Amino acid sequence: MRFGCVETGFDSRRPDQMTEGKDFIGVCVVYFCHDGRGNLAMHKRSQNTRDEQGCWDVGGGGLELNEIVEERLKKEIKEEWGAAVLNHEFLGFRDVHRLKDGGPTHWIALDFKVLVNPAQIKNGEPHKFDEIGWFTLDNLPQSLHSQLPYAFQKYKDRLK
Repeated sequence: MRFGCVETGFDSRRPDQMTEGKDFIGVCVVYFCHDGRGNLAMHKRSQNTRDEQGCWDVGGGGLELNEIVEERLKKEIKEEWGAAVLNHEFLGFRDVHRLKDGGPTHWIALDFKVLVNPAQIKNGEPHKFDEIGWFTLDNLPQSLHSQLPYAFQKYKDRLK
């Protein structure tokens, strides 16, 4: 951007005119809900999701300004799965580079392993998810979300 005769990196748009992950790096929580016996809960993305429709995914949600990471984690799991968090473990982070509307995006995913009561699990967002299921790392469904193979490889020893 030009400021007088000097080129700067300053963007004069207001924050509400900028897009998370595109105009600035977004931060999200991603969670691998498990039952404590080696089974992971996953959902199949519906045609109403923004991308990767029909792919199996774990849960996640963007962190908003002034929000506490653990509070977002609990809120997302309650909304998407209807379950309370019994225990959680921070696994690590990943840089997530993807395309949205033909342009590059960049997110930092904060990954968590989360223990839930399988009896509480239900599809809390049927407009986003066609079905839910329980899988092991040795028996994952076909058509995984593009970001999952790397995540499963990175955390394979800690997700068992």
